Amino acid sequence: MKKIITIIRPDKLEDVKQALEDIGCHGMTVLEVKGRGIQLGITESYRGTDYKVDLLPKTQIEIVAKTEDVDEIVDAIVKNAHTGCIGDGKIFISSVDDVIRIRTGERGNKAI
Repeated sequence: MKKIITIIRPDKLEDVKQALEDIGCHGMTVLEVKGRGIQLGITESYRGTDYKVDLLPKTQIEIVAKTEDVDEIVDAIVKNAHTGCIGDGKIFISSVDDVIRIRTGERGNKAI
């Protein structure tokens, strides 16, 4: 099993959710987060004064999936979150040792 953590632009959330739904990926956790990457934030001007916004609003999606489903999930996310501009986001994939469904006690792939 793998955990897929995706950081995307907030305005791309609905597109990504729909794409994941279309491939049968229903379970996810969505968080509103702030962060920055290579762009180091943006500079804005308000009433003639420049100020730097170095933590930009982003959306984080967390999914735990079967290893064999990861490539399809990642492809759907990349295709639907891509704008071609700095700040499109990142995807992190890591191993998950176990999953337990609290309601039934099921473990592993059965609990996803």
